Amino acid sequence: MSPEQIVTDFINNWNRMDWQAVSEALHENVVYHNIPMEKIEGKAAATAMITAMQPQAVDWIMVNIASNGNVVLTERIDNFTLANGKPLSLPVMGTFEIKDNKIIHWRDYFDLNTFTAQMA
Repeated sequence: MSPEQIVTDFINNWNRMDWQAVSEALHENVVYHNIPMEKIEGKAAATAMITAMQPQAVDWIMVNIASNGNVVLTERIDNFTLANGKPLSLPVMGTFEIKDNKIIHWRDYFDLNTFTAQMA
């Protein structure tokens, strides 16, 4: 499977809220960094953070995707309906690095003010 297909499937699994498939796409040594927040290291820690979110709905819209070797870049609009019913929508640039057909590095760049304003 190509790195681009691995990332596309990963995003589709988020949209289905298939947390097992999302976790299975991560390398044991994954480094997940929502920039500008603290990075998370290791599959167990990343999976724990992801599953703790408990959104009612997820709709990540892929605007653009590009790949070069094992690196995949995504431009997305990440839409969530949070557990309390509140909507959240973030423009995101994502960088995924693939190793052994798993995501080993995942960095999402977004504006923290856009996030915090919607969480208020």
